[in-house]
Amino acid sequence: MSADNNTMHLPEKFVERMVTELGADEAAKLCEALGEEPTTSVRLNCEKILQPKWECRQVPWSRAGYQLDERPLFTYDTDFHAGAYYVQEASSQFAGHVLASAFGGEDMCRGLRVLDVCAAPGGKSTHYASLVGEEGIVVANEINRGRAAVLADNARKWGLGNMVVTCNDSSHLTPFEEWFDAVAVDAPCSGEGMFRKSDDACEQWSEANVAMCAMRQWEILQNVFGSLKVGGALIYSTCTFNRSEDEEILQRMCDEYGDELCEAPVVAVDADWGVVVGRVGVFQTFRFFPHKVKGEGLFMAVALKAGVASRRKTPKARRRAIASVDRKAEQELNRWIERSFEMSFYQAGDTIYGCRKEHFADIEALSSSLSVIYSGVAMGQIFKNKLKPDGALALYVGFRRDMVPCVEVGDDLAVEFLRRHDIDATLFEQGLNLVVCKGQALGFVKRVGARVNNMYPMSLRILK
Repeated sequence: MSADNNTMHLPEKFVERMVTELGADEAAKLCEALGEEPTTSVRLNCEKILQPKWECRQVPWSRAGYQLDERPLFTYDTDFHAGAYYVQEASSQFAGHVLASAFGGEDMCRGLRVLDVCAAPGGKSTHYASLVGEEGIVVANEINRGRAAVLADNARKWGLGNMVVTCNDSSHLTPFEEWFDAVAVDAPCSGEGMFRKSDDACEQWSEANVAMCAMRQWEILQNVFGSLKVGGALIYSTCTFNRSEDEEILQRMCDEYGDELCEAPVVAVDADWGVVVGRVGVFQTFRFFPHKVKGEGLFMAVALKAGVASRRKTPKARRRAIASVDRKAEQELNRWIERSFEMSFYQAGDTIYGCRKEHFADIEALSSSLSVIYSGVAMGQIFKNKLKPDGALALYVGFRRDMVPCVEVGDDLAVEFLRRHDIDATLFEQGLNLVVCKGQALGFVKRVGARVNNMYPMSLRILK
């Protein structure tokens, strides 16, 4: 295949590899597609919004996913900041379809315990959080602290209160033996599927980087496989096309852990979707090529863990990182939460958090061995027996809005609030107020006399 205007920007060695792996005709179609504009998709948070507001069509494998005809300016959309939807690429949303298929349908996912490794920025993690529901829990791990902070912010905005964000090397998860019903490894990769979205991905690609990524992927899989329960689902994915990081990694898993792996229930794929379905040993595989699907490049695979279940093992606590609050604090916190009888409250650092009672032991165990940077819902701090609420509480789906005056504002004023700018005090009552735009809670302000203290979290503010 000769280079033309559509392939000139692609690394020459990448093009050669695709010709070898796919054939000249298929490689040419792929490279042409990589020169086109990327698609834009969102996934709704059905706890906050039920219908899309754009010209769009449903992502066929995602009940809450929609592909948009044009890309809006999400930065100034208050629903985006309220966590009413997540801008998640359509191909990536297939992870939810795979998880649901592995357990017999979406309804069967409720209550699952899921580990999402390499989880930032949080598209798949928040998707899993929606599927497992309030009874389930998602441990979303990211080794890079900056990316983990973004992941934590997205967990706050999603507002389901069933996520634990950790910042650790994958080897630190090894002692949590047979903890999880599903382990999802969205492995760091050479990013070939991102070429048309990111010039950096294209410029940084090299065969040496492909080899390095493959080594890292294998290391991560080895580190976390023991954390999966017998009968649980192992989901592996990359946003790359080459076999070195995809099929060859799965073949290595089959060679190394053959007796501990078995086929998952078949994931239904409609022929019209354009997804290329294959198999590597017990793994069912799925390839997303941008010239075949309305989405970006992706590889995904699933298998189950086989064998005889042994007793779940938790590593010995290295420290006491969280502590239950006293009864007086609990009484104050209960006032702010719907169905507070289902909640436990605990102190971590300077902040009080809340979680469902059945999740407390897990969060305590995780916090005593790992670097947990966010869990459940951040409630805030108590001063003189009164809660100063954290901004995350306003975004939590279980927050009692009748605790404070709710002030509905227009888009322009909402954006000023999201920028943490000064806003007109006369709109608000004295004391604490909830800022709401189009029915979606955004955060708190506190009016003191003729001025307003903007309490929107600094890490979430609009910088543009």
